[in-house]
Amino acid sequence: QVEDVMGCHVEDAVTFWAQNVSRCNDLLKLSCALAEACPRANAVFGKPDFSKIYGGCFSEDRCWYRCMVQQVINNEKCRVLYIDYGNSEVLNRSDIVEIPPNLQCPSVAKKYRLWGLQIPTDQNLNMFDQGKKFLSSLVFEKEIKIRHKAKHEDGTVIAQAEYEKIDIGEEVAKAGFAEKCTSPGNTKDAEERKVDVMQNQHQKIKVSVPLWVNRPDRALYSIPGGRFDQVAASARNQNSTGNHTFAPKEKMLAFTSVADTSLARIRPDQKLSEEKEVLRRENVNLLQRQKELELKVQQLKHELQVCGNVKRVLLSSLKTAESFEETLHTYIGMKMRSLAAKVKALKDVRHTNKNSRFGEQLSQAIKVVTEECLTVPCSLEKLQKIWTEYNLAQERIQLCRNVDERDELITKRDEVQQNLYSAVEELILEVDQLPLSERSRTLQELSVSLEMVYGQGSEADDSEEVFQHFFKWKSVKMEKLICVRNDTDTALQILADWFSGILKCFDLMSEASSDLEEVVGNADEILKKVELAICEELDTDLNEHDEAEKGIIVSAYNKVIHNIRQEQSMITVIQSRYLASVEFKQQAEKWLNRRPDINNLLSIKKTMKSLKAQLRWKLVEKNNLEESDDYSEFEMTGIKEEIADLRNRVLKEICKEQEEYEKLTYLVQKWFPELPLLYPEAGILNYMNSGGLLTRSLERDLLDAEPMKELSTKRPLVCSEIQGQKVLLKGYSVDVSSEAKVIERVAKYHRAWDQQKEKSGLLQLLFLLFCKARFKLMSDPLVYLMVPYYPGASLGALQADTPLTLEEALKVMKGVAQGLQTLHGANIVHGSLHGNNVFALNRKQGIVGDFDFTKSEEQRAAANTMVVSTLSLVSPELKMGQPASPASDMYAYGCLLFWLCVQNQEFGIKEDGTPEVDVVVMDDKVKSLLLNLFCCNRLTAEQVLRDDCFLVVDAIPVSPQPGEEYEPREVHDSEKTDEKK
Repeated sequence: QVEDVMGCHVEDAVTFWAQNVSRCNDLLKLSCALAEACPRANAVFGKPDFSKIYGGCFSEDRCWYRCMVQQVINNEKCRVLYIDYGNSEVLNRSDIVEIPPNLQCPSVAKKYRLWGLQIPTDQNLNMFDQGKKFLSSLVFEKEIKIRHKAKHEDGTVIAQAEYEKIDIGEEVAKAGFAEKCTSPGNTKDAEERKVDVMQNQHQKIKVSVPLWVNRPDRALYSIPGGRFDQVAASARNQNSTGNHTFAPKEKMLAFTSVADTSLARIRPDQKLSEEKEVLRRENVNLLQRQKELELKVQQLKHELQVCGNVKRVLLSSLKTAESFEETLHTYIGMKMRSLAAKVKALKDVRHTNKNSRFGEQLSQAIKVVTEECLTVPCSLEKLQKIWTEYNLAQERIQLCRNVDERDELITKRDEVQQNLYSAVEELILEVDQLPLSERSRTLQELSVSLEMVYGQGSEADDSEEVFQHFFKWKSVKMEKLICVRNDTDTALQILADWFSGILKCFDLMSEASSDLEEVVGNADEILKKVELAICEELDTDLNEHDEAEKGIIVSAYNKVIHNIRQEQSMITVIQSRYLASVEFKQQAEKWLNRRPDINNLLSIKKTMKSLKAQLRWKLVEKNNLEESDDYSEFEMTGIKEEIADLRNRVLKEICKEQEEYEKLTYLVQKWFPELPLLYPEAGILNYMNSGGLLTRSLERDLLDAEPMKELSTKRPLVCSEIQGQKVLLKGYSVDVSSEAKVIERVAKYHRAWDQQKEKSGLLQLLFLLFCKARFKLMSDPLVYLMVPYYPGASLGALQADTPLTLEEALKVMKGVAQGLQTLHGANIVHGSLHGNNVFALNRKQGIVGDFDFTKSEEQRAAANTMVVSTLSLVSPELKMGQPASPASDMYAYGCLLFWLCVQNQEFGIKEDGTPEVDVVVMDDKVKSLLLNLFCCNRLTAEQVLRDDCFLVVDAIPVSPQPGEEYEPREVHDSEKTDEKK
């Protein structure tokens, strides 16, 4: 093989890289594609693929070229080979990128080794360098003719190189930089010697390796092929910011003089050229003779192949004739056996089709949803209209604030109520006659059976012609089948009659005479018609449909499912309105001739007032006895027992009062919205607005409260016990403008808890009570919030005493995630999640504590309590001034989980304030969860609960009595740190 190449890089005196002159356009396209793709490509991480082509950013001009990784030096650096030029260098991993598959093509440059030469074993470094320079003067940027001789295992081409009739290998040998080798095809020893010399060279000097085609001042080892100079440079100028000089001009001049001196010593050998010409002509003649002989051999092979084909055809024809003769002997038997097998298959098909009842299930379903469909009761529309009018009348009463208009609105409501009562009775009578339950069950069973056959339904066509198209198609299908069956039956009957006639012809005892030709007839035609008729019926499969038929069936099925769901929805509406009507009728009959009053509530309040007066008197007696000189322990014990009994009786009456308020609330919401207007002194609206928490009967002075002065430096915080349960009373100073907002926030939190109660993951609020301030500096009234007291159960207290294990921490934090999901589902942002208001009950159940209801989310999030250990719980977006959100709660949640899992390990903090999770040793699943909680697009509480970390953590329902497991150590909400601000 002969090719013309352009030298582009020299490795030693006998090895160089060159580019085929025909690859000019390829190099241009590669340069353009790399300049566009590489800046946006992903850097190579992990272990690189040594057989893969990457893009490398050359260190000198910062342009991109194709390369392959030769060696991984360390985690940051790799040695690469630029495959289109032959040079190599060490690059940072960030400068090596993935390239598209369309750029993964073979290299433009090839590695060549001069035929029959090797580097002397005793060559020193100076001679090695001079030999390299000498070969560079002969091949660099020169158009060289290459004759391939052999190919090395690593792809190196062993070749003879000529430049303008000059044998480059001979010139290198004459100059003394290489020697003839005994086995030119084996270069292993020479390669080993080259490696030794190169190792010595790298220890002493540093060789510049850039090799690019756009250099105006080219260094000795960095000059590419001249022919590609302008082509590749034009594609690379858009990325290059300037030209670089890799070697001084003086070195270039010195090198040029050395090359000219060497070439001056070259003298052509005329005699050797003449001998070569004679040998070349002889070689041409021999090659021509070889081609003629090869052509003759091909002709003989073709003739032999033709003869073989003729022989095979004759043998095949002979076998066919023999087989046909054998078939004639057994034709009748084979024909009858085949026909009998088809008749048997036809019997099975007819039996199957008879049992399957083609399209019968869907036809019956259409009948059920059309002919048996229930109709909407006539009274339902009338009832809906009157009920809307009734609800509007109730709403007007509820919004009324004028006493004069109140009575008129109530009278109008009562009139509408009478009309509604009549309409309700009418609907109940009509619905009682309808088989709603049976019909609903029938539709459900029909839907299930159809879905088992046809799958899930999709959107249906509203056209009523869908069913007509289905029945028309089914009728045509059945008519076609009947016609085909009739043809089959007729053909089989003709065959049976023919057999009967044949039987008489062969019956020796029969005296009937008949024309043999008439009886036998055209037997072949009869058998052929029977076979065709049977095959046609077998091919007519009722269960196989084309696309058009499938469309008709699917449309009919979807329409059936649509009608089923529509009727089920109608039945649901009727049943719902029926149940509401029954309830309305019962309540209307109960309150038909009377109105609810608050006598029971007033009686309870009266009893409670008396008990509280007695309790206050006993408290005065107790104080007097304590200050008296005639102190009696026996008398004091009796007074304390009476006080305890009175407190219990007061609390029981408060419970009765709450129950009575609940009854009145139900009546107000459902039937009598005028009750708060009729009895404003009862405070029904206040109770309703607070979510059932507000009570004015419970007073702080009546409780055996113990002030917690060490934990409440700013606002009152007392501990008490109610019916065996330890509670905290947290006092907040409110004014007229903030009171309504506080009650609204408390009620919203309480309603969120009330949806799931103990399973909500939230701390329960017990009571909300008002009292006057007992401090001279506080003129505003105080509102006390009563919550359960879990001393020593906060995360801060537990971690300071006996830290949670990983299993315990995951169980606790699953409960905390449940609490956050409850809050976020109610559109509440906690904003104050930290170690002192997250609790681990019995070290198993995590609950989220309450927060300061006098502050907004932003105010709570900005508090200095939002820190645990050295880690800030404030999310990066909050620090940038964005409002608090569920995402900021989830960030604080992630910080708490990280704090529980990291234990005593040291960790760093990033610039945005997030912890460095990767450097900490912890469970991989937990680490993955934390990374998803510290990123910009954080997981929601619902997504956290579905995380792999918590799939194995079973929620353990725990309802401990406060104070059973823990010693008093730390207040369980934000009070401790909030108070010290």
